[in-house]
Amino acid sequence: MSNDSGSEPTSESPEGSEKRLWYVLKVQSNREKSIRDALLRGIKRDGLEEYFGEIIIPTEKVVETKGGKKRVFERKLYPGYLMIQVELNDDSWYLVRSTNGVGDFTGAAGKPIPMQEHEIARMLGREESKEETPVKIKLDFQVGDVVKVKDATFEGFEGTIDAVDEASGKVTVLIEIFSRPTPTELEYWQIEKV
Repeated sequence: MSNDSGSEPTSESPEGSEKRLWYVLKVQSNREKSIRDALLRGIKRDGLEEYFGEIIIPTEKVVETKGGKKRVFERKLYPGYLMIQVELNDDSWYLVRSTNGVGDFTGAAGKPIPMQEHEIARMLGREESKEETPVKIKLDFQVGDVVKVKDATFEGFEGTIDAVDEASGKVTVLIEIFSRPTPTELEYWQIEKV
């Protein structure tokens, strides 16, 4: 996972960082980056850096192939949500709530509920290992789809998808050879939907 935080963690005093908790913030979908930028500007403008840590838009890298060309893009893991590290008080609460495009903190009956330790560890753990995380390949195939082999030994044959591996981009297709379904592993670009 990657993040599109664009913010450096502020200088933290030991007591200040302990008061900051991670929250999930509902925002307008497809405006996460501009809302995050508006929050960062507001924090700087109002001099509230001591109450805020990071503001993250969790993303992951995905490979898409169109017209035989590979393209890597970042996909939001949670569209319409930001992860924000903040010490909640009247000033920080007002700044966040008054920022255009912000809905509310997730929680019960309007009271923000901080993220649990395992959720934070999962989010931050994925962030730390982003360089080692394999890029997922966006495949438009599902198990059960009927496909035609367009390149490889069995070119022109039709079969049914038995398994899809997004990490490697390989697809297992059951092709009838001598009246028996035979599993054949192919690259995703070697097949097309019928």
